[in-house]
Amino acid sequence: MLLTGLLHPGILEALAGAGHGALVLLADGHYPASTAVGERARTVHLNLAPDLLDVTTVLDALLPVLPVESARIMTPPEGTPEPPAVAAHRSRLGRVPVEALGRLDFYAAARSPDLALAVVTADVRTYANLLLTIGVRPEGTLTPP
Repeated sequence: MLLTGLLHPGILEALAGAGHGALVLLADGHYPASTAVGERARTVHLNLAPDLLDVTTVLDALLPVLPVESARIMTPPEGTPEPPAVAAHRSRLGRVPVEALGRLDFYAAARSPDLALAVVTADVRTYANLLLTIGVRPEGTLTPP
C-alpha cells in the first residue's frame, strides 16, 4: 500500500520513468488523443463517463507528487474570454510559469517526443487541456529509508 494520494499504477509507472523536461498531457474529453499525442507517450484513459473525472481533479492528484517546472494551456481564439478551466489551472499552479498556446500550437507541442504521459479525462469543459513540464526534485526532499 502506498502512502500517497496518487495510486494509479499506469500513471505512477509513466511518471517514474520520466525525467526533467519530460511532458505530461492532461486532456479534456474533447481532445483528439488518438492523433495529437507523442508516439512514445503512455496514454491512460480515465474517461469512463462525461464529466466523471476532470483535468482539475487529475492535476490535484499530480501536484503533490510531481515537480512542475512550467505549464502550457490551450486558449480559445483571440477576443474570447478566458474559459473557467484555464482560470482553475492558473489558480492551482500558483507561481508555475504558464504559457498560452492556440489550439494547433498546443497539439503540436503535445506531439513532442518528450511527451511521457497523456491522461485522457472526461472533462466536458472547453479548453481544459493542460501540458506540464516536469521539473527537478528540490534538494532535501529525498526521504531516507
